[in-house]
Amino acid sequence: MAMSLRREMALEPIPLLVQHSSEMATIIKEIIIAAPADVVWDAVRDVSAVHERLAPGAVLDTQMDRGARLVTFANGFVARELIVTIDDKHRRLVYASIGGRPRHHNASMQVLPHGDGARVVWVTDLLPDEMAEPIRALVDERARLMKRTLEESVVAR
Repeated sequence: MAMSLRREMALEPIPLLVQHSSEMATIIKEIIIAAPADVVWDAVRDVSAVHERLAPGAVLDTQMDRGARLVTFANGFVARELIVTIDDKHRRLVYASIGGRPRHHNASMQVLPHGDGARVVWVTDLLPDEMAEPIRALVDERARLMKRTLEESVVAR
């Protein structure tokens, strides 16, 4: 009897917990930086120093907490970003924002050689897709700041 009950339970459909009525928005930003790829990667992989090495002024503080970083933005918003992977071989960082307004938000940054400099490919996926434009504006702003900050750090060396 217990065996047949298990079989019946196994055949029951599993209800969907989340239904998506629209496609996920994907924002792809490429940034050419006049700094060596190794230097750029060193700053990107330093996940606890975003406020110092990538986006000073826009990010006020970054604290690490059990595999995630707490990022405090200039507007006072604090994001919890789970560090999914730091891949030194491919110079790729992946993180996922937990909580906040988006239902889903993950991003990756990959640093590639580009002549004497670097090309950063920053990919952000998010739901709902209606949030794409405000997030795209933030990505554009942060990309300009990241480029300026990294290029100035090389000149200062």
